[in-house]
Amino acid sequence: MHLKDKYGVVRQRSETICAPLKTEDYVVQPVVDVSPPKWHLGHTTWFFETFLLKPNVPDYTEFDADYNFVFNSYYESVGARVIRTNRGNLSRPAVEDIMRYREYVDKAMLHLLEHELPADLQALVVLGLNHEEQHQELLLTDIKYILGHNPLFPAYDKQRKPAAAPMHDGPEWLAMPEGMYSIGYEGNGFCFDNEQQRHKVFLQQYQISTDLVTNAEYLDFMAAGGYTDFRYWHAEGWDWVKQQQVKAPLYWHEVDGKWMNYTWQGLQPVDGDAPVCHISYYEATAYAAWKGKRLPTEFEWEAAAPQLQWGTRWEWTESAYLPYPGFTKAPGAIGEYNGKFMVSQMVLRGGSEVTPPDHSRITYRNFFHPNLRWQFTGIRLAQ
Repeated sequence: MHLKDKYGVVRQRSETICAPLKTEDYVVQPVVDVSPPKWHLGHTTWFFETFLLKPNVPDYTEFDADYNFVFNSYYESVGARVIRTNRGNLSRPAVEDIMRYREYVDKAMLHLLEHELPADLQALVVLGLNHEEQHQELLLTDIKYILGHNPLFPAYDKQRKPAAAPMHDGPEWLAMPEGMYSIGYEGNGFCFDNEQQRHKVFLQQYQISTDLVTNAEYLDFMAAGGYTDFRYWHAEGWDWVKQQQVKAPLYWHEVDGKWMNYTWQGLQPVDGDAPVCHISYYEATAYAAWKGKRLPTEFEWEAAAPQLQWGTRWEWTESAYLPYPGFTKAPGAIGEYNGKFMVSQMVLRGGSEVTPPDHSRITYRNFFHPNLRWQFTGIRLAQ
């Protein structure tokens, strides 16, 4: 697909995701980790204006000088910004203003893309599109959190169905021999800098589950007192359970003795066959300990992934988010994209039902703090 056409497809998808929303839904920020939908729409537009149009189009006129302050996320080198916790206080700019902003920037970008760009600018456009696809996934996870914490549990889209659980007809465990495995991205396509450099790791013999843990299996953990027995938890995880009074996955509610969970269609009975979702790293490791198993490392996951069905849930691994050997940050603001977050976070692999088409790959490294579970996270066991 030509870069100009790809730009149009990706940009339109963000607005399509927001189409079922009411105007009021665009502004809500229930917790610090969730950004208002209109902020996502503005921030992804700011990326193209800031890194492509302003430096490279001599006669470009900035849409609004205040928007750099409003829509900068974490780029220290680009200037001051609204702190993350205050994004929900931005009643202005209005949704209609942000839509005009998108239209204005898109018109300028499409004009820019009518001409053959140098390789470095083409790469920057591709990065911007992948950045927007990341925010499309965040848009859906944030929208679900916003609506799932509305006391009325309103449906986002009654026609949208959850991803079907992958059906695996083979053995329950995939045996992987010990040996040297190559890890990291290799090829001429796009990847994020944290997927490089490709390197070799030695892995002991191991087995990895061919299926994700289901809701029914997780209910067994709950019924067995999994949330009340400290033996299965890291000390930090046990503190989290007690302080937050966690008793079930996010969005689960016990109603008249029956477990319900918030879905795209509103509050529904928990589907026992579906892969468990919205699980923290703490919960994933506790479940694994209860089963007498463990989580795979990110290297074990990547080595086995070509033989697995993945992409329904982001899968927690037992690996801390660290740089690969030879990793270097790019100069300037783009170098702030991944490297500075390589501390106190855990790696997730795969993808989820809200990952944009063709966005993820076997070498993709997602990362979150171990207590977070508003993403579409699940569990795959290893031994």
